[in-house]
Amino acid sequence: MSLLKNVGTIGGLTLASRVAGMAREMIFSRVLGANDITDAWFQAFIIPNVFRRLFAEGAFSAAFVPMFSKRLHGEGGMEEARSFSADVLSVFLPVLIALVAIFELAMPGVIWLLAEKPVDENTFPIAVDFARIMFPYIVLVSLVTLFTGMLNSVSRFAPGASFPIILNLVLIAALLIGERWMATGASLEQVAYGIAWAVTGAGVMQLAWLYYWVRVEGFEVKMRLPRLTPEVKRLGIIALPAAIGGGAYQINTLVQLYFLNQLETGAVSYMNYADRLNQLPLGIIGIALSTAILPTLSKFVGSDNHDGASQIQSDAIELSMLLTLPATIALAICGVPFVTMIFEGGRFAIEDANQTGAVLTALVMGLPAYVLIKVLVPNFYARADTKTPVYTAFVALFVFITYNILFLETYGVVGVALASAAGAWINVTILYVILAMRGHYRANWQLVGRILRQLIAAAAMGAALYFTSGMLSDYYSAGIFARLFALAVLVGAAAIVYFTLAFALGALDRERIAKLTRKST
Repeated sequence: MSLLKNVGTIGGLTLASRVAGMAREMIFSRVLGANDITDAWFQAFIIPNVFRRLFAEGAFSAAFVPMFSKRLHGEGGMEEARSFSADVLSVFLPVLIALVAIFELAMPGVIWLLAEKPVDENTFPIAVDFARIMFPYIVLVSLVTLFTGMLNSVSRFAPGASFPIILNLVLIAALLIGERWMATGASLEQVAYGIAWAVTGAGVMQLAWLYYWVRVEGFEVKMRLPRLTPEVKRLGIIALPAAIGGGAYQINTLVQLYFLNQLETGAVSYMNYADRLNQLPLGIIGIALSTAILPTLSKFVGSDNHDGASQIQSDAIELSMLLTLPATIALAICGVPFVTMIFEGGRFAIEDANQTGAVLTALVMGLPAYVLIKVLVPNFYARADTKTPVYTAFVALFVFITYNILFLETYGVVGVALASAAGAWINVTILYVILAMRGHYRANWQLVGRILRQLIAAAAMGAALYFTSGMLSDYYSAGIFARLFALAVLVGAAAIVYFTLAFALGALDRERIAKLTRKST
């Protein structure tokens, strides 16, 4: 399959999940707003998700899927695969339950470490309650990840790709019910508790969804007494370094949460809402490209085809910047208008929108770097080098921590966003320099020239957006149709100006696009 088609397919699936998540956050902002209760809720929601990304979706999935697939498609076939999955489940599930039990008991200490100085004595127990309610979600979603790996091994991708949407739909339903509940006299705190329980409820539904498809494919899910077999030990040996490797980003998330908790009420919520918009292009472009290029890069590296590997890397960088640069400039210039149109309303006041927009403007300064990290890291993975990206990520983490220690009180939540952006640019710079020094990849002048043309086109688009956004200011806080009209005008104007100039300047070449859409050989 071509690079462009692969990116379109993977990006399309990611887009569906991101759009559902965006709808969830839009309703969340209107129903609950940005306050000490929402700060506590988002903090509690982040904790199990950090462990989910670190262990379940990251380390465990990377180790389990190849081992399970090897048995399924090897001489042992289905029977050996079933036995292996049962052994893994019999050890994996008790470990998860023990982890949850430990954290449930230690949760007051965990929240204290992340907050150091709670906003007040009333908020702290609420944050602990929210975290205790939501933390069992890690057991459910980890089992979902195991079932997803089993299904992916037989090329059944849809159930695993669709399960995140279940969480978003359940939370949207809980928020709408909560809004009606508040109309009858329920407090903000009571509704937030209900939505916390909805997270765990959604995890049960996700698990049931994947379990159904596992049974459809003929897999039997059996529990047996825990047995630490040689294969289960090997799984742990493989997964542990992968968990450490993925630790830098997750530690960064927790450290960011710590610094945000030192700031004014609403800081955690502002960052969450801003990051939701920042993650939209990052997920669609960065993650899609990262997934799409790894197999091709691995093939070229394995066959010692240096020119082929360099070309696919250049193609990925060119395509990623073609889409990321205009997204960055648009979000930077129209950060406040976008946040106002999407989130403002109900309990999310215009002051909250202005603050979130400022955070978004700072955060997207690092968006090209975030995407380039996703695009460059596969070059290391294709050479079986998983250590170097870990080292560079920890350097970025050190920069992030140092910046916040020095300037947190001066720049506040906007400074935390700028620190994240600065760390990302340092990370991607080190990655590229290492690739160049090792002779694995150097950007040619043709690629540099195209990116410069993309920048010129994006800058012109930014100027058009700056003047257009001023003329539409009355629409941003108006009714839904007025907001949709303003959003359509801004997006339409940006697309017309950018892509027209990109074609005219040669930043977007039809022959180049045709080459990317042809099947690779």
